[in-house]
Amino acid sequence: MGNRRTNGRNGEDPVSEYAGFDMEIPRLIAVLLMVLEWTRPAQPSPLRLICDPRVLDSYIKEARDTEAAMRGCREGCGLPEPITVPLTSVDFSVWEKKDVQEQAREVQAGLSLLGRAIGVARASVPNAELQRLIDNNYSNIHSIGQVLNSLNIQEYTPSAGVSGGENTWRVSTTSELFRVHTNFLRGKVRLLLSAAPACSHNPS
Repeated sequence: MGNRRTNGRNGEDPVSEYAGFDMEIPRLIAVLLMVLEWTRPAQPSPLRLICDPRVLDSYIKEARDTEAAMRGCREGCGLPEPITVPLTSVDFSVWEKKDVQEQAREVQAGLSLLGRAIGVARASVPNAELQRLIDNNYSNIHSIGQVLNSLNIQEYTPSAGVSGGENTWRVSTTSELFRVHTNFLRGKVRLLLSAAPACSHNPS
């Protein structure tokens, strides 16, 4: 007659169910922002949505959460070999001298490298929950690419054979990879979006 632990649906642990739900909150926020901006009266253009910093903030949170999850993983979370990723440091005096298209090419090249690296991480991590987190980050990279297209920024796809250069370095763990991903979104991606003409001329 002692206390018994009650399981969720199909015998699943309710704690893991709640944890999974909590990880979906940032994505739900981004979707809600889209609905609110597109249905708001007297706002005919969806540019307010893609310029809203809260959307990028939700992607940054997911990248940071994935980094933390990878840091806590004890086995089966390594990379098969060091992977090339973009540098995240920004020399503002140099960055501000570049025009938007040049900044965009640097961001797009970095996102391309991160997409490839995250694909490698996805293939090397067997844990289903971690795979779901990785998939979300990969999807976010694709979404950012669509945002750049919506801002009339010319699409730039680096050659598949290009894997190095002065704006890159290499990481050897998945936690390092997602730390780079987090910092790249917080740095160069945010700088590019905040300076895009469609966003800078958009009233709040």
